[in-house]
Amino acid sequence: MGVPTTRHEGDDRVATAIPLDERGAGRSRHGGTLERRAPRRPRIVFELGLIAVSYMLYSLVRNAVPEHESTAMRHAHWIWDLEKSMGLAFEHAVNHAVNSVTWLVVSMNYYYATLHFVVTIGVLVWLYRFQPGRYAAARTALFATTGVALLGYYFYPLAPPRLMTGGDFIDTVIVHGTWGSMASGNMANVSNQYAAMPSMHIGWSAWCGVLLVLLARPLWVRLLGVLYPVLTLVVIVATANHFWLDAVGGLLCLAFGMAVAHWWYGAAPHRLPRQALPRPRAGDTTPHRSLATIP
Repeated sequence: MGVPTTRHEGDDRVATAIPLDERGAGRSRHGGTLERRAPRRPRIVFELGLIAVSYMLYSLVRNAVPEHESTAMRHAHWIWDLEKSMGLAFEHAVNHAVNSVTWLVVSMNYYYATLHFVVTIGVLVWLYRFQPGRYAAARTALFATTGVALLGYYFYPLAPPRLMTGGDFIDTVIVHGTWGSMASGNMANVSNQYAAMPSMHIGWSAWCGVLLVLLARPLWVRLLGVLYPVLTLVVIVATANHFWLDAVGGLLCLAFGMAVAHWWYGAAPHRLPRQALPRPRAGDTTPHRSLATIP
């Protein structure tokens, strides 16, 4: 039995009344129905353009943030002292141990430089192709996560361990002569050196991991979803690009991004239907199916 939907002229949104399911999803806390923005099938050209423009703006804003060296160094020492007081200042030991194994540290340098983008784009493509009803909400969560991270870069400049004075950390990219970081070697002049808090390597990898664990069917893919952010944490610490507390900052940004997506779409990405509603054609007045009727 269908549930009535309301179509707004000139607007892609469909206000969809969703009945209470077995777990109480889709109903407000006051007992009424919850109106959601029904997921539409994304337009590929729009999505590609949006991703390209968004990343360009993110890079410009991130790298345009003033590099307050003295403030960034002070923050780095404060975080390092805090971790020591907690008995969890393990970055130095990991950095030096991994640096002694050339093949391992070089692999981690390339991991840091490439998978951050490759895996994230791969998950976006997978969602677009196989989970179109959840794509928009997941993409919104990713964009909100990245956007709020810019506030951290602006208000809390932080030197990474490899640049911290007196820390005796090893910049593994420079030492081993590998291309592995936008903030090392020749690329240092075009990248903000002190945008370490929060870590978007963790924010993005955790976003990928959460979606793979919740939405993928093969067990091995879900296991990769668990391992990916864990391995990323090891890499950012081993290469001295981040403190582990930067990773906590990245997770907090992801929590914010997921909350934004939940608020905008009325549900977390994994709670939305896998299939998307078709976009209405011009002049089409046929009522569209509700989210509740989509398998």
